Amino acid sequence: MSTSEQYVSVRYLVDDVHAAVDFYTAHLGFHLKTSAAPAFADVVRGPLRLLLSGPASSGARATPDDATSPGRNRIHLIVDDLDTEIDRLRDAGLAFRSELVSGPGGRQILLADPAGNLIELFQPAGEATPAKT
Repeated sequence: MSTSEQYVSVRYLVDDVHAAVDFYTAHLGFHLKTSAAPAFADVVRGPLRLLLSGPASSGARATPDDATSPGRNRIHLIVDDLDTEIDRLRDAGLAFRSELVSGPGGRQILLADPAGNLIELFQPAGEATPAKT
């Protein structure tokens, strides 16, 4: 791999690799890089390479038995217009795991992939659009 193609990789353990690939590519702007489904696939968005490891993958097999549920960690995706993204994803039938939260750094909301892994959609404060009333 050339240095121009280096990614930051995050591994998510998923129950269904096909469902996870469909979720990330259809709703969050990722594209499929490689697939060895049903064991493994990886999807890419910018410099982020998301490793989707099914139950038969080496990544899942290396995970301790007591780590059976998703953690509180999450990937953080910056969006230009959070309100538009929320409307688009709700129209696609997705449910959010949190309410919209605003803070000094910006606004965010959480959703989960089909396996329950969290995704934070974040709009920085300098780019915030007015809240809907």
